[in-house]
Amino acid sequence: MNDSSGLRERKKIATRAALSAAALRLALEHGPDNVRVDDIADAAGVSPRTYNNYFASREQAIVAAITAERALRIGAALRARPADEPLAEAVVEAVVEQYASEPAGQAFMLITSAPALRAEYVNTVNAIEQPLAAAIAARTGSDDDLATKVLAAAVSAATRIAIKHWVRPMPDSDLVVVPPRPLADVLREALAHLMPALRAAL
Repeated sequence: MNDSSGLRERKKIATRAALSAAALRLALEHGPDNVRVDDIADAAGVSPRTYNNYFASREQAIVAAITAERALRIGAALRARPADEPLAEAVVEAVVEQYASEPAGQAFMLITSAPALRAEYVNTVNAIEQPLAAAIAARTGSDDDLATKVLAAAVSAATRIAIKHWVRPMPDSDLVVVPPRPLADVLREALAHLMPALRAAL
């Protein structure tokens, strides 16, 4: 990557971060239903057209500020696990480590305040699939592209189901109460169903 392309990439990352930060701040100040794309773009100092190059909805921008770079962090966390740790345990710990403390406080209240934000938050789990597959391949030295992608997809699905379960609203209501169990516990329970496959893999 040359200097000019590297600079462009850094500017894109900075713009995306500025937009998502502005979206979260405005949502916390005014409520998510009272935030417009024009407001987010103005707060970040860009045009609405530029905003649309980065996000397809205000919900996507709001949630991006909370989940920023988490997919890449999960891949990095797996690579950083002890080399002698079995793959199954390493994958579970890498995922739990990146999700256990999020969201919390105002961020949790914001995400659970609107069905569209809850749905977008759950959907962000899909982004872990590719970095996780790459990290599994790197950790195991496997060149079986299909196997690593299937394993990563299974982990992504289990994680998504766990998070959807954790932020589910009360029956016959859109209200979400503070979950009685930590997200880490729910994730471990969901991922436990994949342990045999992970232990037998590759």
